[in-house]
Amino acid sequence: MTRAGDGRPLRVVLIGFGNVGRTLAGILADPSPYPGLEGLAVSVVAITTGSSGALANPAGIALGSALAEYRTAGRFTPDHPDHTDLGTLDALTCLGYDAIVETSPLNVVRRGEPALSHARAALERGRHVVTANKGPVAWSYRSLMALAAQKGARFLHEATVMDGAPVFNLARHCLRGATVLGVEGILNSTTNWVLGAVERGASVAHALEEARRAGVAEADPSLDLDGWDTAVKLSALANALMHTELRPEDVERQTLAGVDLARVRDAPGRGRRLKMVAVASRAGGRVLGSVEAREVPLGHPFALVEGTGSILRITTDLLGSISLIEEAPDLRATAYGILSDLLSLAG
Repeated sequence: MTRAGDGRPLRVVLIGFGNVGRTLAGILADPSPYPGLEGLAVSVVAITTGSSGALANPAGIALGSALAEYRTAGRFTPDHPDHTDLGTLDALTCLGYDAIVETSPLNVVRRGEPALSHARAALERGRHVVTANKGPVAWSYRSLMALAAQKGARFLHEATVMDGAPVFNLARHCLRGATVLGVEGILNSTTNWVLGAVERGASVAHALEEARRAGVAEADPSLDLDGWDTAVKLSALANALMHTELRPEDVERQTLAGVDLARVRDAPGRGRRLKMVAVASRAGGRVLGSVEAREVPLGHPFALVEGTGSILRITTDLLGSISLIEEAPDLRATAYGILSDLLSLAG
């Protein structure tokens, strides 16, 4: 598959080279283990990072060597033949490319920046945006979609919620004619992991350390434990599926610190489990959102979601309710969300 109409590979600027960015680069460098990617032609013409250097080559970066240098040095050094001093915004302004892939970390304090500015800069030039960063969808979905339409580009974001599970593609292609009345689900791996460990008798500190060793929790898990990660995901879902403007700061959040741990441990004895559940629903012409600890019966689908899994229930007027469950995702799952968007652009 190539970029429609001109027979050449899709030229991509990759923003961020953390775990997701490197996993994506590894798959693009050698897609042979994945037959479904046969024919996908993507040329990464630049990689930019916040503090680990940048590469640019209009003929395409050799991703294998870029990954090798990053593994060795922890950054892109001036010794690399494609090394550049361009910052991300400068690269998006002056380089030739067809799409950006935004994998930089979420910044709640700055309300999605700098990812928002990256998306706008690309769209202003009529270039497509594929984002795994939730910020642009949570804080500026409507304006970015309008800008994309005006410029003849696309704004895609499958990897922002539930990794690569086809949440937004399902709504876009399979729920036509139905109105989404509400969404609810378990959307944060860290809190779900910790609650499960506490239920089995562990302390929060021990559960967090276990989660860090397993690669589930960040070194600083505060965005997860304070409900911000879930609130941003819920806003993204509400904005894209319910056509509203729900900002993360307007979502009512219960933090993990506000949960009675004795209640977590005692719930199974009452035939229930405690889960951190995100809900967005329509009320009086508005969409309201909340993240709160909720006891669910042991036979409820939410009670069956373990560890890093997640679940989303979408309630509609015509179809009723449908649920998507993601079991034990790894980094490839998030990379797949990006790849599915690239396939949409390339096809």
